Amino acid sequence: MTAKTYPASLPGKADHIPVLRAVSIKSLARSFGFSACGIAKADAVEESIARRYRRWLENGEEASMSYMANYLEKRLDPRLLVPGVRSIVSLALNYAPSQLLPKGEYQFAAYALGKDYHDLMKERMRQLAGKIKELHPLLPFLPRKEAHATFPPSQQGILPIRRQAMPASSAEDPSQTSRPCTASSPPAPQREPGWGCFCDTAPVLERYWAQKAGLGWVGRNHQLIIPHAGSMFFLGEIFLPFEVDVYDESMPDRCGKCHRCVDACPTRAIVPGEDFHASRCLSYQLIENRGELSEEAKAAMGDTIYGCDRCQTACPWNRFATPSTEPELQPKPELLSMSKEKWHRLTVEDYRRLFKGSAVKRAKFDGLKRNIQAKEQ
Repeated sequence: MTAKTYPASLPGKADHIPVLRAVSIKSLARSFGFSACGIAKADAVEESIARRYRRWLENGEEASMSYMANYLEKRLDPRLLVPGVRSIVSLALNYAPSQLLPKGEYQFAAYALGKDYHDLMKERMRQLAGKIKELHPLLPFLPRKEAHATFPPSQQGILPIRRQAMPASSAEDPSQTSRPCTASSPPAPQREPGWGCFCDTAPVLERYWAQKAGLGWVGRNHQLIIPHAGSMFFLGEIFLPFEVDVYDESMPDRCGKCHRCVDACPTRAIVPGEDFHASRCLSYQLIENRGELSEEAKAAMGDTIYGCDRCQTACPWNRFATPSTEPELQPKPELLSMSKEKWHRLTVEDYRRLFKGSAVKRAKFDGLKRNIQAKEQ
Protein backbone atom coordinates (compact mmCIF):
# COMPACT_ATOMS: atom_id res chain seq x y z
CA MET A 1 0.00 0.00 0.00
CA THR A 2 1.33 3.43 -0.92
CA ALA A 3 1.58 5.82 1.99
CA LYS A 4 -0.58 8.90 1.77
CA THR A 5 1.25 12.13 1.09
CA TYR A 6 0.27 15.63 2.07
CA PRO A 7 1.40 19.03 0.85
CA ALA A 8 3.97 20.87 2.92
CA SER A 9 1.50 23.73 3.22
CA LEU A 10 -2.15 24.21 2.45
CA PRO A 11 -3.20 25.57 -0.95
CA GLY A 12 -3.01 29.32 -0.89
CA LYS A 13 -0.94 29.32 2.28
CA ALA A 14 2.61 29.41 0.97
CA ASP A 15 3.68 31.62 3.89
CA HIS A 16 2.40 29.14 6.45
CA ILE A 17 4.15 26.04 7.76
CA PRO A 18 2.76 23.02 9.63
CA VAL A 19 3.52 22.85 13.34
CA LEU A 20 3.42 19.61 15.32
CA ARG A 21 2.72 19.44 19.04
CA ALA A 22 5.79 18.11 20.81
CA VAL A 23 3.62 16.40 23.42
CA SER A 24 1.95 14.31 20.71
CA ILE A 25 5.30 13.09 19.36
CA LYS A 26 6.57 12.23 22.83
CA SER A 27 3.40 10.40 23.73
CA LEU A 28 3.75 8.30 20.58
CA ALA A 29 7.43 7.64 21.36
CA ARG A 30 6.48 6.36 24.78
CA SER A 31 3.84 4.07 23.26
CA PHE A 32 6.57 2.47 21.11
CA GLY A 33 8.68 1.72 24.19
CA PHE A 34 11.34 4.41 23.83
CA SER A 35 12.91 5.41 27.13
CA ALA A 36 13.42 9.09 26.33
CA CYS A 37 12.41 11.50 23.60
CA GLY A 38 13.39 15.12 22.92
CA ILE A 39 13.18 17.46 19.97
CA ALA A 40 15.72 19.99 18.66
CA LYS A 41 15.51 22.48 15.85
CA ALA A 42 17.50 21.33 12.82
CA ASP A 43 20.43 23.69 12.38
CA ALA A 44 24.17 23.67 11.85
CA VAL A 45 26.20 22.10 14.66
CA GLU A 46 27.58 24.70 17.05
CA GLU A 47 30.88 26.09 15.83
CA SER A 48 32.80 25.08 18.97
CA ILE A 49 31.73 21.45 18.49
CA ALA A 50 32.48 21.59 14.75
CA ARG A 51 36.01 22.90 15.45
CA ARG A 52 36.62 20.18 18.00
CA TYR A 53 35.45 17.48 15.61
CA ARG A 54 37.64 18.81 12.77
CA ARG A 55 40.63 18.93 15.13
CA TRP A 56 39.96 15.32 16.19
CA LEU A 57 40.09 14.27 12.55
CA GLU A 58 43.14 16.39 11.74
CA ASN A 59 45.02 14.72 14.60
CA GLY A 60 44.13 11.28 13.24
CA GLU A 61 42.27 10.31 16.39
CA GLU A 62 39.66 8.36 14.40
CA ALA A 63 42.36 5.68 13.84
CA SER A 64 41.24 3.28 11.07
CA MET A 65 37.63 4.50 11.16
CA SER A 66 38.10 6.58 8.01
CA TYR A 67 34.33 6.78 7.51
CA MET A 68 34.23 9.26 10.38
CA ALA A 69 35.72 11.83 7.99
CA ASN A 70 33.24 11.13 5.20
CA TYR A 71 30.46 13.61 4.41
CA LEU A 72 31.93 16.07 6.90
CA GLU A 73 29.82 19.07 5.91
CA LYS A 74 26.65 16.98 6.05
CA ARG A 75 27.67 15.63 9.44
CA LEU A 76 28.04 19.17 10.72
CA ASP A 77 24.78 20.42 9.20
CA PRO A 78 21.84 18.00 9.01
CA ARG A 79 20.06 20.36 6.60
CA LEU A 80 22.64 19.34 3.99
CA LEU A 81 22.17 15.66 4.79
CA VAL A 82 18.37 15.79 4.53
CA PRO A 83 17.18 18.84 2.61
CA GLY A 84 13.93 20.15 4.01
CA VAL A 85 14.45 18.92 7.56
CA ARG A 86 13.17 21.32 10.21
CA SER A 87 13.17 19.28 13.42
CA ILE A 88 15.22 16.40 14.83
CA VAL A 89 13.49 13.95 17.16
CA SER A 90 16.11 12.27 19.34
CA LEU A 91 15.19 8.90 20.84
CA ALA A 92 16.80 6.64 23.42
CA LEU A 93 16.15 2.97 24.17
CA ASN A 94 17.39 1.38 27.37
CA TYR A 95 19.75 -1.60 27.01
CA ALA A 96 21.00 -1.91 30.60
CA PRO A 97 21.37 -5.69 30.94
CA SER A 98 18.97 -7.67 33.08
CA GLN A 99 21.18 -10.75 32.75
CA LEU A 100 24.94 -10.93 32.35
CA LEU A 101 27.14 -13.72 31.04
CA PRO A 102 28.33 -16.04 33.81
CA LYS A 103 31.09 -14.62 35.96
CA GLY A 104 34.47 -16.10 35.14
CA GLU A 105 33.56 -16.71 31.49
CA TYR A 106 34.43 -14.48 28.55
CA GLN A 107 32.44 -11.26 28.48
CA PHE A 108 30.81 -9.02 25.84
CA ALA A 109 29.80 -5.36 26.02
CA ALA A 110 26.22 -5.15 27.27
CA TYR A 111 24.87 -3.55 24.09
CA ALA A 112 25.79 -6.67 22.07
CA LEU A 113 24.12 -9.30 24.24
CA GLY A 114 20.82 -9.26 22.35
CA LYS A 115 19.51 -8.50 18.89
CA ASP A 116 21.34 -6.03 16.64
CA TYR A 117 20.17 -2.62 17.84
CA HIS A 118 20.32 -1.21 14.30
CA ASP A 119 17.47 -3.47 13.25
CA LEU A 120 15.45 -3.01 16.43
CA MET A 121 15.79 0.77 16.54
CA LYS A 122 15.20 1.45 12.85
CA GLU A 123 12.13 -0.74 12.59
CA ARG A 124 10.63 0.91 15.65
CA MET A 125 11.54 4.40 14.44
CA ARG A 126 9.98 3.75 11.04
CA GLN A 127 6.77 2.71 12.70
CA LEU A 128 6.87 5.79 14.93
CA ALA A 129 7.52 7.98 11.90
CA GLY A 130 4.46 6.49 10.25
CA LYS A 131 2.34 7.44 13.24
CA ILE A 132 3.78 10.96 13.26
CA LYS A 133 2.89 11.14 9.59
CA GLU A 134 -0.72 10.40 10.47
CA LEU A 135 -0.79 13.54 12.63
CA HIS A 136 -0.07 15.71 9.60
CA PRO A 137 -3.66 16.28 8.41
CA LEU A 138 -4.54 17.52 11.90
CA LEU A 139 -1.67 20.00 12.17
CA PRO A 140 -2.32 23.68 12.73
CA PHE A 141 -0.81 25.86 10.00
CA LEU A 142 0.76 28.95 11.51
CA PRO A 143 2.28 32.02 9.91
CA ARG A 144 6.07 31.62 9.84
CA LYS A 145 6.58 34.44 12.31
CA GLU A 146 4.32 32.59 14.76
CA ALA A 147 5.89 29.19 14.31
CA HIS A 148 7.65 29.43 17.67
CA ALA A 149 4.83 31.10 19.56
CA THR A 150 4.40 30.01 23.17
CA PHE A 151 1.48 27.65 23.59
CA PRO A 152 -0.57 27.43 26.79
CA PRO A 153 1.04 25.21 29.44
CA SER A 154 -1.71 22.63 29.00
CA GLN A 155 -0.61 22.13 25.39
CA GLN A 156 3.13 22.00 26.04
CA GLY A 157 3.38 18.84 28.15
CA ILE A 158 7.10 18.09 27.74
CA LEU A 159 7.14 14.40 28.62
CA PRO A 160 10.15 13.07 30.56
CA ILE A 161 10.05 9.65 28.87
CA ARG A 162 12.92 8.21 30.85
CA ARG A 163 12.37 4.51 31.44
CA GLN A 164 10.52 1.46 30.17
CA ALA A 165 7.39 -0.40 32.07
CA MET A 166 19.14 0.97 27.10
CA PRO A 167 28.39 2.78 23.91
CA ALA A 168 25.39 5.26 23.58
CA SER A 169 25.38 3.77 20.17
CA SER A 170 28.58 2.80 18.51
CA ALA A 171 30.34 4.76 15.80
CA GLU A 172 28.12 5.21 12.75
CA ASP A 173 29.20 4.08 9.31
CA PRO A 174 27.83 6.38 6.62
CA SER A 175 29.11 4.00 3.99
CA GLN A 176 25.92 2.09 4.64
CA THR A 177 23.04 3.53 2.63
CA SER A 178 20.43 4.99 4.98
CA ARG A 179 16.95 4.22 3.79
CA PRO A 180 14.09 6.69 4.18
CA CYS A 181 11.49 5.95 6.83
CA THR A 182 9.44 3.02 5.59
CA ALA A 183 7.11 0.64 7.33
CA SER A 184 4.44 -1.72 6.10
CA SER A 185 2.26 -1.19 9.16
CA PRO A 186 1.60 1.58 9.89
CA PRO A 187 2.46 3.37 6.62
CA ALA A 188 5.43 5.72 6.88
CA PRO A 189 6.80 8.50 4.69
CA GLN A 190 8.61 7.32 1.58
CA ARG A 191 11.26 9.43 -0.14
CA GLU A 192 9.72 12.72 0.90
CA PRO A 193 11.87 15.80 1.49
CA GLY A 194 12.78 16.39 5.11
CA TRP A 195 12.18 12.85 6.39
CA GLY A 196 14.80 10.40 7.64
CA CYS A 197 15.33 7.65 10.24
CA PHE A 198 18.90 7.09 11.43
CA CYS A 199 20.62 4.85 13.94
CA ASP A 200 24.38 4.60 13.49
CA THR A 201 24.10 4.38 9.71
CA ALA A 202 24.48 8.01 8.61
CA PRO A 203 26.81 10.95 9.28
CA VAL A 204 24.83 12.27 12.26
CA LEU A 205 26.39 13.41 15.56
CA GLU A 206 23.90 11.41 17.60
CA ARG A 207 25.09 12.30 21.08
CA TYR A 208 25.29 15.99 20.17
CA TRP A 209 21.68 16.01 18.98
CA ALA A 210 20.53 14.00 21.99
CA GLN A 211 22.04 16.67 24.23
CA LYS A 212 20.53 19.47 22.13
CA ALA A 213 17.16 17.73 22.47
CA GLY A 214 17.47 17.73 26.25
CA LEU A 215 17.84 13.97 26.78
CA GLY A 216 21.07 14.28 28.72
CA TRP A 217 24.63 15.50 28.37
CA VAL A 218 27.80 14.08 26.81
CA GLY A 219 29.89 13.05 29.77
CA ARG A 220 33.61 12.89 30.34
CA ASN A 221 33.51 9.31 29.04
CA HIS A 222 32.04 10.65 25.75
CA GLN A 223 28.78 8.80 26.34
CA LEU A 224 25.36 10.41 26.58
CA ILE A 225 24.29 10.38 30.21
CA ILE A 226 20.59 10.66 31.02
CA PRO A 227 20.07 11.99 34.57
CA HIS A 228 18.82 9.35 37.00
CA ALA A 229 18.97 6.72 34.24
CA GLY A 230 22.64 6.40 33.19
CA SER A 231 24.32 5.95 29.83
CA MET A 232 23.30 2.51 28.59
CA PHE A 233 21.01 3.68 25.82
CA PHE A 234 20.81 3.19 22.08
CA LEU A 235 20.27 6.48 20.26
CA GLY A 236 18.40 7.23 17.06
CA GLU A 237 16.93 10.20 15.22
CA ILE A 238 13.86 10.92 13.15
CA PHE A 239 14.22 13.93 10.85
CA LEU A 240 10.97 15.80 10.26
CA PRO A 241 10.01 18.45 7.69
CA PHE A 242 7.85 20.17 10.32
CA GLU A 243 8.31 22.69 13.09
CA VAL A 244 7.12 21.79 16.59
CA ASP A 245 5.40 24.06 19.07
CA VAL A 246 8.01 23.58 21.81
CA TYR A 247 11.67 22.63 21.35
CA ASP A 248 13.62 21.14 24.24
CA GLU A 249 16.55 22.96 25.82
CA SER A 250 20.08 21.60 25.66
CA MET A 251 21.12 19.96 28.92
CA PRO A 252 24.27 21.27 30.65
CA ASP A 253 27.11 19.02 31.77
CA ARG A 254 26.54 17.49 35.19
CA CYS A 255 29.72 15.43 35.58
CA GLY A 256 31.19 18.05 37.91
CA LYS A 257 34.59 17.06 39.27
CA CYS A 258 33.96 13.33 38.93
CA HIS A 259 36.66 11.43 37.01
CA ARG A 260 35.82 7.82 37.79
CA CYS A 261 35.51 6.96 34.09
CA VAL A 262 38.97 8.40 33.48
CA ASP A 263 40.41 6.29 36.29
CA ALA A 264 38.58 3.18 35.07
CA CYS A 265 39.73 3.34 31.43
CA PRO A 266 42.34 0.55 31.18
CA THR A 267 44.16 1.99 28.14
CA ARG A 268 44.07 5.76 28.85
CA ALA A 269 41.80 6.48 25.92
CA ILE A 270 40.09 9.14 28.06
CA VAL A 271 42.46 11.87 29.17
CA PRO A 272 41.15 15.11 30.74
CA GLY A 273 41.75 18.11 28.50
CA GLU A 274 42.53 15.95 25.46
CA ASP A 275 40.46 14.61 22.58
CA PHE A 276 39.25 11.03 22.76
CA HIS A 277 42.02 8.63 21.68
CA ALA A 278 40.07 6.05 19.69
CA SER A 279 43.09 3.93 18.79
CA ARG A 280 43.75 3.28 22.47
CA CYS A 281 40.14 2.44 23.34
CA LEU A 282 39.66 -1.23 24.18
CA SER A 283 36.27 -1.24 22.47
CA TYR A 284 37.87 0.06 19.26
CA GLN A 285 40.66 -2.51 19.50
CA LEU A 286 38.29 -5.44 19.98
CA ILE A 287 35.66 -4.40 17.42
CA GLU A 288 36.72 -1.84 14.82
CA ASN A 289 40.41 -2.65 14.54
CA ARG A 290 40.99 -5.09 11.68
CA GLY A 291 44.68 -5.61 12.39
CA GLU A 292 46.57 -7.05 15.33
CA LEU A 293 45.57 -6.03 18.83
CA SER A 294 47.87 -3.56 20.49
CA GLU A 295 50.00 -4.90 23.32
CA GLU A 296 48.22 -2.48 25.63
CA ALA A 297 44.86 -3.93 24.60
CA LYS A 298 46.02 -7.49 25.13
CA ALA A 299 47.20 -6.62 28.62
CA ALA A 300 43.96 -4.77 29.50
CA MET A 301 41.22 -6.98 28.04
CA GLY A 302 40.87 -9.34 30.98
CA ASP A 303 37.96 -11.68 30.27
CA THR A 304 36.41 -9.29 27.72
CA ILE A 305 36.52 -10.47 24.11
CA TYR A 306 34.11 -7.96 22.55
CA GLY A 307 33.77 -4.27 23.41
CA CYS A 308 34.28 -2.62 26.78
CA ASP A 309 31.90 -1.15 29.36
CA ARG A 310 34.37 -0.06 32.02
CA CYS A 311 33.93 3.70 31.60
CA GLN A 312 30.17 3.14 31.87
CA THR A 313 30.09 0.77 34.81
CA ALA A 314 32.36 3.18 36.72
CA CYS A 315 29.97 6.09 36.15
CA PRO A 316 27.93 6.91 39.30
CA TRP A 317 24.90 7.78 37.16
CA ASN A 318 24.59 4.16 36.07
CA ARG A 319 23.65 3.12 39.57
CA PHE A 320 20.22 4.45 38.57
CA ALA A 321 20.05 2.22 35.48
CA THR A 322 16.94 0.06 35.22
CA PRO A 323 17.47 -3.36 33.60
CA SER A 324 15.86 -3.55 30.18
CA THR A 325 12.80 -5.74 29.81
CA GLU A 326 12.94 -5.77 25.99
CA PRO A 327 12.77 -9.45 24.98
CA GLU A 328 14.87 -8.81 21.86
CA LEU A 329 17.71 -7.38 23.95
CA GLN A 330 18.10 -10.42 26.18
CA PRO A 331 21.02 -12.84 25.57
CA LYS A 332 20.24 -16.16 23.89
CA PRO A 333 20.41 -19.26 26.09
CA GLU A 334 23.13 -20.58 23.75
CA LEU A 335 25.25 -17.50 24.48
CA LEU A 336 24.73 -17.85 28.22
CA SER A 337 25.86 -21.48 28.05
CA MET A 338 29.19 -20.73 26.35
CA SER A 339 32.30 -21.58 28.36
CA LYS A 340 35.88 -20.52 27.72
CA GLU A 341 36.59 -24.02 26.44
CA LYS A 342 33.75 -23.71 23.92
CA TRP A 343 34.91 -20.27 22.80
CA HIS A 344 38.35 -21.60 22.01
CA ARG A 345 36.76 -24.28 19.83
CA LEU A 346 34.48 -21.77 18.06
CA THR A 347 33.85 -22.55 14.39
CA VAL A 348 32.39 -20.42 11.63
CA GLU A 349 29.15 -22.39 11.91
CA ASP A 350 29.02 -21.79 15.67
CA TYR A 351 29.64 -18.10 15.11
CA ARG A 352 26.87 -17.78 12.56
CA ARG A 353 24.41 -19.60 14.78
CA LEU A 354 25.26 -17.66 17.93
CA PHE A 355 25.32 -14.22 16.34
CA LYS A 356 22.67 -14.34 13.65
CA GLY A 357 21.01 -10.90 13.78
CA SER A 358 23.56 -9.66 16.34
CA ALA A 359 25.75 -6.54 16.44
CA VAL A 360 28.72 -8.85 17.16
CA LYS A 361 28.85 -9.43 13.40
CA ARG A 362 30.60 -6.04 13.28
CA ALA A 363 33.88 -7.66 14.37
CA LYS A 364 33.44 -10.59 11.97
CA PHE A 365 34.49 -14.14 12.74
CA ASP A 366 38.18 -13.44 12.19
CA GLY A 367 38.11 -10.47 14.57
CA LEU A 368 36.39 -12.41 17.34
CA LYS A 369 38.76 -15.37 16.89
CA ARG A 370 41.71 -12.97 17.07
CA ASN A 371 40.40 -11.69 20.40
CA ILE A 372 39.89 -15.20 21.76
CA GLN A 373 43.33 -16.33 20.61
CA ALA A 374 44.88 -13.34 22.38
CA LYS A 375 43.79 -15.00 25.63
CA GLU A 376 45.94 -18.04 24.78
CA GLN A 377 49.12 -15.96 24.67
